[in-house]
Amino acid sequence: MLKHISLIIRHETEIPNSIRKAMKKLFNGYGVSVTEGQVNPQTEAVVVLGGDGTLLHVAGKAYQLGIPLLGINLGGLGFLTEIHINEMEQALDSLVSGTFELDKRTILSVTVKVSGSTNSTYYALNEAVISKGPLSTIITLPAWAGGSFLTTYRGDGLIISSATGSTAYNLSAGGPILHPCIEALILTPICPFALNARPLILPGRMKVEIQIRNAKEKISLVIDGQAGYELNEGDCVEVQKAQGHLKLVKSPLRNYFTILREKLGWAKGVGI
Repeated sequence: MLKHISLIIRHETEIPNSIRKAMKKLFNGYGVSVTEGQVNPQTEAVVVLGGDGTLLHVAGKAYQLGIPLLGINLGGLGFLTEIHINEMEQALDSLVSGTFELDKRTILSVTVKVSGSTNSTYYALNEAVISKGPLSTIITLPAWAGGSFLTTYRGDGLIISSATGSTAYNLSAGGPILHPCIEALILTPICPFALNARPLILPGRMKVEIQIRNAKEKISLVIDGQAGYELNEGDCVEVQKAQGHLKLVKSPLRNYFTILREKLGWAKGVGI
């Protein structure tokens, strides 16, 4: 049974007193201590109240600690924060009692190399995006996959996505939807300057390398839409599946396809 939980609430969100009281009563009943606003080494699980952006903000930390992450949706789309607020008590009860089910989601390891040496490594649940600045011209991104030259992307940028992230920026840019249990990398060009540039799905075991060439203006690397880093001429971005998985707590009341139908407005029954 869990004893230490971190509670992360979307910035500037007012949680109704009724919800706070229900959470406090449940946690006190199980003897669970709650830390609000941060994840520390003693944390045994993370509960997020907000949208997918709030969950993405702490996903890397939960992955590194190897602890479960439960998302309660107070936001908009909510592919990751799949627990509805009216299901909160049931979901929290299963979490603290240890009866919950987990989805093991692929995490991307994103490494920036400067002059051939590792400069920094980041972790992404959804995607890593390499993109041009607001006033930049077309950028040039030679790409390798599994050690073999793939192609040179020219356009506004490139999305390297996990299956989990396939319903995020990747989908908006015309990329395919993959079931989150599939271990794969999706390469989706952003506004490519070529009619034959199409999204590409690669095996999860492959490492993708993207070089920065002819960088006349600012080029950015953005991780899960949460943090941005500047890239320079000659830098190399390596993306591959990280070891282990993120432990995402499943909704006890709906499966992945139910969520897809809800979020994308698909037909709700046969012949409808």
